[in-house]
Amino acid sequence: MSEVVSRCGYIAIVGRPNVGKSTLINHILGQKLAITSRKPQTTRHNMLGIKTQGQVQAIYVDTPGLHKFNETALNQYMNRSASQALRDVDVVVFVVDRLRWTDEDELVYNKIRHMPCPVFVAVNKIDRMEDKAELLAHLSWLAEKLPNAEIVPISALQSSNVETLEALVTACLPESEHYYPEDQITDRSSRFLAAEIVREKITRQLGAELPYQMTVEIEDFKQEGRILHIHALILVERDGQKKILIGAKGERLKLIGQEARKDMELLFGSKIMLNLWVKVKSGWSDDERALRSLGYLDS
Repeated sequence: MSEVVSRCGYIAIVGRPNVGKSTLINHILGQKLAITSRKPQTTRHNMLGIKTQGQVQAIYVDTPGLHKFNETALNQYMNRSASQALRDVDVVVFVVDRLRWTDEDELVYNKIRHMPCPVFVAVNKIDRMEDKAELLAHLSWLAEKLPNAEIVPISALQSSNVETLEALVTACLPESEHYYPEDQITDRSSRFLAAEIVREKITRQLGAELPYQMTVEIEDFKQEGRILHIHALILVERDGQKKILIGAKGERLKLIGQEARKDMELLFGSKIMLNLWVKVKSGWSDDERALRSLGYLDS
Protein backbone atom coordinates (compact mmCIF):
# COMPACT_ATOMS: atom_id res chain seq x y z
CA MET A 1 0.00 0.00 0.00
CA SER A 2 1.48 3.37 -1.07
CA GLU A 3 2.18 5.97 1.58
CA VAL A 4 -0.01 9.12 1.56
CA VAL A 5 2.14 12.13 0.69
CA SER A 6 1.99 15.23 2.88
CA ARG A 7 1.84 18.48 0.88
CA CYS A 8 2.21 22.08 2.00
CA GLY A 9 2.87 25.37 0.24
CA TYR A 10 2.07 29.02 -0.34
CA ILE A 11 -0.41 30.29 -2.93
CA ALA A 12 -0.41 34.04 -3.71
CA ILE A 13 -3.80 35.43 -4.75
CA VAL A 14 -3.00 38.54 -6.81
CA GLY A 15 -4.86 40.99 -9.02
CA ARG A 16 -5.80 44.63 -9.36
CA PRO A 17 -8.15 46.16 -6.76
CA ASN A 18 -11.77 44.99 -6.52
CA VAL A 19 -11.63 41.82 -8.65
CA GLY A 20 -12.82 39.53 -5.83
CA LYS A 21 -9.59 38.20 -4.29
CA SER A 22 -10.84 38.39 -0.69
CA THR A 23 -14.24 36.90 -1.61
CA LEU A 24 -12.42 33.99 -3.27
CA ILE A 25 -10.22 33.31 -0.25
CA ASN A 26 -13.24 33.42 2.09
CA HIS A 27 -15.10 30.83 -0.03
CA ILE A 28 -12.06 28.55 -0.20
CA LEU A 29 -11.65 28.71 3.59
CA GLY A 30 -15.38 28.23 4.17
CA GLN A 31 -15.53 31.18 6.55
CA LYS A 32 -15.16 34.92 6.52
CA LEU A 33 -11.59 35.90 7.23
CA ALA A 34 -10.70 38.59 4.69
CA ILE A 35 -12.83 41.73 4.63
CA THR A 36 -14.70 42.63 1.46
CA SER A 37 -16.56 45.59 -0.03
CA ARG A 38 -17.29 46.98 -3.46
CA LYS A 39 -14.73 49.72 -2.93
CA PRO A 40 -11.28 49.15 -4.42
CA GLN A 41 -8.31 48.84 -2.03
CA THR A 42 -10.39 47.43 0.83
CA THR A 43 -7.56 44.96 1.53
CA ARG A 44 -4.48 46.79 2.84
CA HIS A 45 -2.32 44.00 4.27
CA ASN A 46 -1.09 40.60 3.19
CA MET A 47 -2.86 37.98 5.25
CA LEU A 48 -2.54 34.20 5.30
CA GLY A 49 -5.61 32.00 5.09
CA ILE A 50 -4.62 28.45 6.05
CA LYS A 51 -6.67 25.45 4.92
CA THR A 52 -5.68 21.99 6.13
CA GLN A 53 -7.50 18.98 4.71
CA GLY A 54 -6.01 15.59 5.44
CA GLN A 55 -2.46 15.54 4.16
CA VAL A 56 -2.70 18.86 2.31
CA GLN A 57 -2.10 22.26 3.88
CA ALA A 58 -2.72 25.13 1.46
CA ILE A 59 -1.55 28.55 2.70
CA TYR A 60 -3.31 31.28 0.71
CA VAL A 61 -1.82 34.78 0.74
CA ASP A 62 -4.53 37.43 0.32
CA THR A 63 -2.90 40.60 -1.03
CA PRO A 64 -3.84 44.25 -1.52
CA GLY A 65 -4.76 45.01 -5.15
CA LEU A 66 -1.81 46.28 -7.17
CA HIS A 67 -2.65 49.79 -8.37
CA LYS A 68 -0.97 52.58 -10.32
CA PHE A 69 -1.32 55.35 -7.76
CA ASN A 70 1.57 55.81 -5.37
CA GLU A 71 0.76 59.25 -3.96
CA THR A 72 0.76 58.40 -0.25
CA ALA A 73 2.92 56.29 2.02
CA LEU A 74 -0.13 54.02 2.49
CA ASN A 75 -0.47 53.43 -1.29
CA GLN A 76 3.24 52.66 -1.52
CA TYR A 77 3.00 50.25 1.41
CA MET A 78 0.09 48.39 -0.23
CA ASN A 79 1.91 47.99 -3.54
CA ARG A 80 5.06 46.78 -1.75
CA SER A 81 3.00 44.27 0.27
CA ALA A 82 1.39 42.82 -2.85
CA SER A 83 4.75 42.57 -4.66
CA GLN A 84 6.47 40.95 -1.66
CA ALA A 85 3.78 38.26 -1.52
CA LEU A 86 5.12 36.93 -4.82
CA ARG A 87 8.49 36.05 -3.31
CA ASP A 88 9.02 32.35 -2.69
CA VAL A 89 5.44 31.22 -3.34
CA ASP A 90 4.69 27.81 -4.85
CA VAL A 91 1.65 28.82 -6.93
CA VAL A 92 0.14 32.10 -8.17
CA VAL A 93 -3.58 32.69 -8.75
CA PHE A 94 -4.09 35.82 -10.85
CA VAL A 95 -7.70 36.98 -10.45
CA VAL A 96 -9.23 39.03 -13.28
CA ASP A 97 -12.74 40.42 -13.73
CA ARG A 98 -14.68 38.89 -16.65
CA LEU A 99 -13.80 40.62 -19.95
CA ARG A 100 -12.16 43.65 -18.38
CA TRP A 101 -8.44 44.20 -18.83
CA THR A 102 -7.04 47.47 -17.48
CA ASP A 103 -3.63 49.09 -17.08
CA GLU A 104 -3.58 47.70 -13.55
CA ASP A 105 -4.20 44.15 -14.82
CA GLU A 106 -1.24 44.74 -17.14
CA LEU A 107 0.81 45.85 -14.11
CA VAL A 108 0.05 42.54 -12.34
CA TYR A 109 0.66 40.55 -15.54
CA ASN A 110 4.15 42.10 -15.88
CA LYS A 111 4.98 41.04 -12.31
CA ILE A 112 3.93 37.41 -12.77
CA ARG A 113 4.59 36.61 -16.44
CA HIS A 114 8.11 35.26 -15.86
CA MET A 115 7.52 33.52 -12.55
CA PRO A 116 8.92 29.99 -12.41
CA CYS A 117 6.01 28.51 -10.40
CA PRO A 118 2.62 27.37 -11.79
CA VAL A 119 0.24 30.26 -12.57
CA PHE A 120 -3.54 30.04 -12.75
CA VAL A 121 -5.73 32.83 -14.14
CA ALA A 122 -9.08 32.86 -12.31
CA VAL A 123 -11.58 34.70 -14.53
CA ASN A 124 -14.03 35.85 -11.88
CA LYS A 125 -17.71 36.97 -11.88
CA ILE A 126 -18.70 34.80 -14.84
CA ASP A 127 -22.16 34.45 -13.24
CA ARG A 128 -22.79 38.04 -14.39
CA MET A 129 -22.15 37.20 -18.05
CA GLU A 130 -24.90 36.44 -20.55
CA ASP A 131 -22.85 36.15 -23.74
CA LYS A 132 -20.80 32.94 -23.53
CA ALA A 133 -19.28 33.49 -27.00
CA GLU A 134 -17.76 36.74 -25.74
CA LEU A 135 -16.36 34.90 -22.73
CA LEU A 136 -14.83 32.15 -24.88
CA ALA A 137 -13.15 34.75 -27.12
CA HIS A 138 -11.69 36.47 -24.05
CA LEU A 139 -10.47 33.16 -22.59
CA SER A 140 -8.66 32.48 -25.88
CA TRP A 141 -7.07 35.94 -25.73
CA LEU A 142 -5.91 35.30 -22.15
CA ALA A 143 -4.51 31.89 -23.13
CA GLU A 144 -2.42 33.57 -25.86
CA LYS A 145 -1.25 36.32 -23.50
CA LEU A 146 -0.34 33.86 -20.73
CA PRO A 147 0.61 30.69 -22.63
CA ASN A 148 2.14 29.01 -19.57
CA ALA A 149 -0.86 29.65 -17.30
CA GLU A 150 -4.01 27.59 -16.86
CA ILE A 151 -7.23 29.61 -17.31
CA VAL A 152 -10.10 28.78 -14.94
CA PRO A 153 -13.46 30.64 -15.19
CA ILE A 154 -15.07 31.01 -11.73
CA SER A 155 -17.63 32.89 -9.68
CA ALA A 156 -16.13 33.46 -6.22
CA LEU A 157 -19.42 34.87 -4.92
CA GLN A 158 -21.48 31.88 -6.09
CA SER A 159 -18.67 29.36 -5.39
CA SER A 160 -18.97 28.25 -9.01
CA ASN A 161 -15.94 26.22 -10.16
CA VAL A 162 -13.99 27.30 -7.04
CA GLU A 163 -13.48 23.65 -5.99
CA THR A 164 -11.99 22.89 -9.43
CA LEU A 165 -9.55 25.80 -9.05
CA GLU A 166 -8.67 24.65 -5.53
CA ALA A 167 -8.00 21.07 -6.67
CA LEU A 168 -5.74 22.26 -9.52
CA VAL A 169 -3.83 24.58 -7.20
CA THR A 170 -3.29 22.10 -4.34
CA ALA A 171 -2.08 19.44 -6.81
CA CYS A 172 0.86 21.76 -7.54
CA LEU A 173 1.97 22.10 -3.91
CA PRO A 174 5.31 20.51 -3.04
CA GLU A 175 5.74 17.49 -0.79
CA SER A 176 6.38 18.90 2.67
CA GLU A 177 5.51 18.67 6.32
CA HIS A 178 2.79 21.12 7.37
CA TYR A 179 4.00 24.51 8.60
CA TYR A 180 1.03 25.29 10.86
CA PRO A 181 -1.16 23.36 13.32
CA GLU A 182 -4.18 21.90 11.52
CA ASP A 183 -6.68 24.05 13.45
CA GLN A 184 -4.92 27.36 12.68
CA ILE A 185 -6.68 29.41 9.98
CA THR A 186 -4.56 32.58 9.77
CA ASP A 187 -1.25 34.11 10.81
CA ARG A 188 -3.00 37.28 11.98
CA SER A 189 -3.94 38.06 15.57
CA SER A 190 -7.51 38.32 16.85
CA ARG A 191 -6.90 42.04 17.44
CA PHE A 192 -5.98 42.50 13.78
CA LEU A 193 -9.10 40.61 12.63
CA ALA A 194 -11.31 42.72 14.93
CA ALA A 195 -9.87 45.95 13.49
CA GLU A 196 -10.41 44.69 9.95
CA ILE A 197 -14.07 43.85 10.67
CA VAL A 198 -14.72 47.38 11.95
CA ARG A 199 -12.97 48.84 8.89
CA GLU A 200 -15.08 46.71 6.55
CA LYS A 201 -18.34 47.92 8.14
CA ILE A 202 -17.25 51.56 7.80
CA THR A 203 -16.26 51.04 4.16
CA ARG A 204 -19.58 49.35 3.36
CA GLN A 205 -21.69 51.90 5.24
CA LEU A 206 -20.11 55.02 3.86
CA GLY A 207 -19.49 54.16 0.21
CA ALA A 208 -17.96 57.19 -1.47
CA GLU A 209 -18.63 59.52 1.47
CA LEU A 210 -15.45 58.73 3.38
CA PRO A 211 -12.10 58.67 1.56
CA TYR A 212 -9.47 56.05 2.23
CA GLN A 213 -7.84 58.13 4.97
CA MET A 214 -9.42 56.03 7.70
CA THR A 215 -7.99 53.23 9.80
CA VAL A 216 -8.86 51.30 12.96
CA GLU A 217 -6.68 50.60 15.98
CA ILE A 218 -7.69 48.15 18.73
CA GLU A 219 -6.80 49.73 22.05
CA ASP A 220 -8.20 47.04 24.35
CA PHE A 221 -9.02 43.37 23.73
CA LYS A 222 -9.71 41.24 26.74
CA GLN A 223 -11.91 38.29 27.73
CA GLU A 224 -13.78 38.63 31.00
CA GLY A 225 -15.79 35.50 31.72
CA ARG A 226 -18.08 34.87 28.74
CA ILE A 227 -17.74 38.40 27.35
CA LEU A 228 -14.96 39.66 25.06
CA HIS A 229 -14.42 43.41 25.57
CA ILE A 230 -13.09 45.24 22.52
CA HIS A 231 -12.29 48.97 22.38
CA ALA A 232 -11.63 50.24 18.86
CA LEU A 233 -10.30 53.66 17.88
CA ILE A 234 -11.20 54.87 14.39
CA LEU A 235 -8.72 57.39 12.99
CA VAL A 236 -9.70 59.88 10.26
CA GLU A 237 -7.83 62.79 8.69
CA ARG A 238 -10.32 65.67 9.17
CA ASP A 239 -13.13 66.90 11.43
CA GLY A 240 -15.62 66.68 8.56
CA GLN A 241 -14.89 62.97 8.18
CA LYS A 242 -15.41 62.46 11.90
CA LYS A 243 -18.88 64.05 11.66
CA ILE A 244 -19.83 61.87 8.68
CA LEU A 245 -18.66 58.74 10.50
CA ILE A 246 -20.55 59.46 13.71
CA GLY A 247 -23.73 60.57 11.88
CA ALA A 248 -26.76 62.41 13.25
CA LYS A 249 -27.09 61.69 16.99
CA GLY A 250 -24.42 59.00 16.65
CA GLU A 251 -26.72 56.75 14.59
CA ARG A 252 -24.20 55.82 11.92
CA LEU A 253 -21.49 54.85 14.38
CA LYS A 254 -24.04 52.82 16.33
CA LEU A 255 -25.02 50.90 13.16
CA ILE A 256 -21.35 50.24 12.30
CA GLY A 257 -20.88 48.85 15.83
CA GLN A 258 -23.94 46.59 15.57
CA GLU A 259 -22.82 45.13 12.22
CA ALA A 260 -19.23 44.64 13.40
CA ARG A 261 -20.36 42.94 16.62
CA LYS A 262 -22.38 40.32 14.67
CA ASP A 263 -19.34 39.31 12.61
CA MET A 264 -17.05 39.30 15.65
CA GLU A 265 -19.38 37.02 17.60
CA LEU A 266 -19.33 34.53 14.71
CA LEU A 267 -15.56 34.72 14.30
CA PHE A 268 -14.57 34.63 17.98
CA GLY A 269 -17.41 32.43 19.27
CA SER A 270 -18.05 34.75 22.19
CA LYS A 271 -20.43 37.49 23.30
CA ILE A 272 -18.86 40.83 22.35
CA MET A 273 -18.94 44.16 24.14
CA LEU A 274 -17.71 46.61 21.49
CA ASN A 275 -16.89 50.27 22.11
CA LEU A 276 -16.01 52.56 19.20
CA TRP A 277 -14.36 56.00 19.32
CA VAL A 278 -13.50 58.36 16.46
CA LYS A 279 -10.42 60.58 16.55
CA VAL A 280 -8.87 63.01 14.04
CA LYS A 281 -5.16 62.35 13.30
CA SER A 282 -4.39 64.43 10.27
CA GLY A 283 -1.84 63.15 7.75
CA TRP A 284 -1.58 59.60 9.17
CA SER A 285 -1.91 57.93 5.75
CA ASP A 286 1.16 59.77 4.41
CA ASP A 287 3.31 59.55 7.53
CA GLU A 288 5.71 56.59 7.58
CA ARG A 289 6.10 56.77 11.36
CA ALA A 290 2.34 56.86 11.98
CA LEU A 291 1.85 53.94 9.58
CA ARG A 292 4.43 51.88 11.44
CA SER A 293 2.76 52.60 14.79
CA LEU A 294 -0.59 51.51 13.28
CA GLY A 295 0.76 48.14 12.14
CA TYR A 296 1.52 48.96 8.50
CA LEU A 297 4.91 47.27 8.53
CA ASP A 298 6.91 45.98 5.60
CA SER A 299 7.65 42.30 5.99
